[in-house]
This record gives sequence, C-alpha cells and structure tokens, in this order.
Amino acid sequence: MSRILLIDDDPGIRDVVRFALAREGFEVEEAADGAAGLASAAARPPDLVLLDVMMPGPDGMEVCRRLRAKGRTPIIFLSSRDDEIDRVLGLELGGDDYVTKPFSPRELVARVRAVLRRTAPMEPEAPKALERGRLRLDLEGFRAFWDGAEVVLTATEFGLLRTLAERPAKVFSRDALMDGAYGTDHYVSDRTVDSHIRRIRAKFQAVGGAPVETAHGLGYKLSDCG
Repeated sequence: MSRILLIDDDPGIRDVVRFALAREGFEVEEAADGAAGLASAAARPPDLVLLDVMMPGPDGMEVCRRLRAKGRTPIIFLSSRDDEIDRVLGLELGGDDYVTKPFSPRELVARVRAVLRRTAPMEPEAPKALERGRLRLDLEGFRAFWDGAEVVLTATEFGLLRTLAERPAKVFSRDALMDGAYGTDHYVSDRTVDSHIRRIRAKFQAVGGAPVETAHGLGYKLSDCG
C-alpha cells in the first residue's frame, strides 16, 4: 500500500482527495499547512506528496524546495492557478506533475498511479549468463559450456546444474537439489537425481569437464571449475 501525504489548507479538497485515494487502496495522511506537511514528511517519509501551491506559512513552492533538499519523494502540485509560468516553476523546482483545481478525483488518482510507476526503482535486470570458472551457463538459451565447448543438456539436467552454480559454496541435499530444479510441487526419488547427476558428469567428461562434486553422506555441490 502506497502512502500519500496530502498537504492542502482546504478541508473540502482534503476530504475529496482522501476519499478518492482511500477507495483505491492508498493510505492517506493529511496536513493543513506547509509546516505540518514538512514535519509529517520528516517523521514518516511518504511514497508521494500531493502539495497545494497556495498555502499560508511556507507555500507549496517553498515546501517543495525543502523536500527536494532532502530527497526525491515524488511530488504532484495541486493549484487553482493555471498560469504556464507557475507550471514551469513547479516542475523546475522538482515537481513530478501539476494538476489544476478543480480536478476530477478519478484523474487525480490516475496521475498518482502514473507518477508512482514512473518513479518506482527499477528492478535489477536478471543475469543472462552464469559463469563459474570454465563453466558457463546461458540462462536465456538453456545452453551449457565448458571451456567454450558446448555440452548439450536436457532441461532437467540444466536446472540441476544451474541450482548448483547459483550457490557454488553450498552443499545441496538431494531434496534441496530437487526443489531447486523441479520446484516444490514435484516429487522425484533420490535415485532419479543420482541418475541425472551421472548423465551430467558423463556429458562434461566428454569435453574434459567435471562440474559436480559429491559430498559423501550429504549430497552434491559445484566443483572447483577453475
């Protein structure tokens, strides 16, 4: 649930905005002036600020300056003034959007969602390959290589080897190895896992590789592939 800080001296506007946002699942905290809004943001940083421009005390522009001096919390200005210079100034001060009063509550909610999406931290890109010494796994193409030579594996064999390679220092029990390669909704016997490991070893031995090491009494781990 995203938390929205609404700073506006008009209680009627606050009621409308609070109701519209709460109905869409947002948590809303209100402040009736700039000073209270700054105190609230400092005590509990919000995910986004809805900020009235014309307020007593520090106005919206000054509140924006102070918030921007401390972080990059998204800010949407709310204003009864539609002058282009006000819009430009608000955006140049660091505002992410500018909504003119009167506004449609539905449009405001859409603007809030759009700004939150636009300013959300990027998901780290998943690695496309996994390399451990002479072992290289192409995670997109499901291809395995040893010292540049391709080793053709089945999907299950690739899943087992990938599980080992993702945590090279870990010794996997057969159950843990099965969970990593098959998922927890499958049951595979220990003998089946051993058979897969034997085939993996045989295929890599054909190109001079040995990527899987047995931890006697415990299970398997990735060998030193250097």
